[in-house]
Amino acid sequence: MTIRNLCVYCGSSSGTRPAFADAGRRLGQAMAEHGIGLVYGGGRSGLMGIVARAVLDHGGRVTGIIPEFLRDRESVLRDAQEMIVVDDMHTRKRLMFERADAFVALPGGVGTLEELVEQLTWVQLERHRKPVLLADIDGFWRPLLTLFAHMRDLGFIRPQFEIRYLVCEKIDDALPMLHLAASRAEREGVAAAPLNPGL
Repeated sequence: MTIRNLCVYCGSSSGTRPAFADAGRRLGQAMAEHGIGLVYGGGRSGLMGIVARAVLDHGGRVTGIIPEFLRDRESVLRDAQEMIVVDDMHTRKRLMFERADAFVALPGGVGTLEELVEQLTWVQLERHRKPVLLADIDGFWRPLLTLFAHMRDLGFIRPQFEIRYLVCEKIDDALPMLHLAASRAEREGVAAAPLNPGL
């Protein structure tokens, strides 16, 4: 499984810690340098804009997917090579899934969380086999990881229905971890065409 395009979920604001913006810039630069295109929500503000501009600044390709009703609210990044305007959030998420070979969740708000959890659910239900990585910058995702452990302890995440995800604390580890996961899947013979998540 080759990672040609990476979907990045992240906030439309930058958050309060400089480490978040730094991680976005470093990830965007690394993607461009490795020839990996960005698939994201299409905005120019916050971490979304930081990642996208970093990809563009280093010669990479950006595909934004945004619903019509968010065009003004999130200020579309007009420099993107491809900007797809859709009717609703469901179509946006479906196209982001279809265009991407793997997923990274940077810090973000409720929308970022919702997108991440949906992908984890699809993986848990074996609707697709694309790698999903949580970039735990400055411990941002630690409360969610603690909640997952709590769910396991109380029997709501059972061993036969484990949720599979990667976690990195340093953004420079993100792409190597994703490539390793994709290579392992290919070696194990599970890298056939991704399953339809059934949106």
